[in-house]
Amino acid sequence: MGLSWQQGPLSGATPGRFLVPDPLPERLLFAEPLRRRMRVRFGGEWIADSETVVLLHEPGRYPVAYFPIEDIDSGSLEPLETVTEHRDLGRTSWFAVHAGGRTARRGAWQHTGLPGYAGELAGRVAFAWRAMDAFYEEDERIVGHAADAYHRIDIRRTSRHLVVCSGDRQVADTREPVVLYESGFAPRWYVPRTAIDESALTPVEGQTFCPYKGLASYYDIGEAKGAAWSYREAWPEVGRVRDLVSFEPDKVTVFLDGTVLKLEPGQQVTPHGIDRELTADEIAPGRPR
Repeated sequence: MGLSWQQGPLSGATPGRFLVPDPLPERLLFAEPLRRRMRVRFGGEWIADSETVVLLHEPGRYPVAYFPIEDIDSGSLEPLETVTEHRDLGRTSWFAVHAGGRTARRGAWQHTGLPGYAGELAGRVAFAWRAMDAFYEEDERIVGHAADAYHRIDIRRTSRHLVVCSGDRQVADTREPVVLYESGFAPRWYVPRTAIDESALTPVEGQTFCPYKGLASYYDIGEAKGAAWSYREAWPEVGRVRDLVSFEPDKVTVFLDGTVLKLEPGQQVTPHGIDRELTADEIAPGRPR
């Protein structure tokens, strides 16, 4: 979760509320300076490099980086006749992006009919995330979407008793689970493999990618498809859950101190548009640099 996506406070689906006397507008957009050097690579060339990027948080979307047009290679943008209308920010003009002999049609856009209250985005261009080769902060590649300062993960060890059952079969039993708290999501409980009957886990094809944790591998448990997952090579920032297993409480029965866990709001991740997606193959076998 971040400020405006998943169940963030500006997402439109937040479980919390602002303690104000009057209702807030249905949609609130928030723009702020990123305060990090950000670069864009396309066609094997650097086409944008800026330390004054503005990050736009729009309800239901991952944050989007807007670059000052003067920090973009002047030969990389070709204006198109395509013009669309943004529901909040008005007329939007599109560009083809050229570099290194490659072209990404509709690879970038600029809001050219901004209302007066959105002047922070004037003279700025955003790039379609998936259409580019890569985005970087300094010399490290950022994957999935622009880094969201409002997203946080905390991992805690606990002595609570966690038991997982599939029908009459006990799959896991531990008093040493690890709980992962992620902004906007319900807690996720991870179990050491030593406490799991691994013969109950059937590995399945396909992985998913989390910009904060890495690649997730999945398991069926009996007839329950995708009932468990593991970050076999979790990124260093979340290394405490590396190769542990977590279970879906709506697909198998998960007891925590004798109480059956239910699928809570915020436990399912929703992708937001083709320019924000990233396939597992694009970042395997390890974290991009």
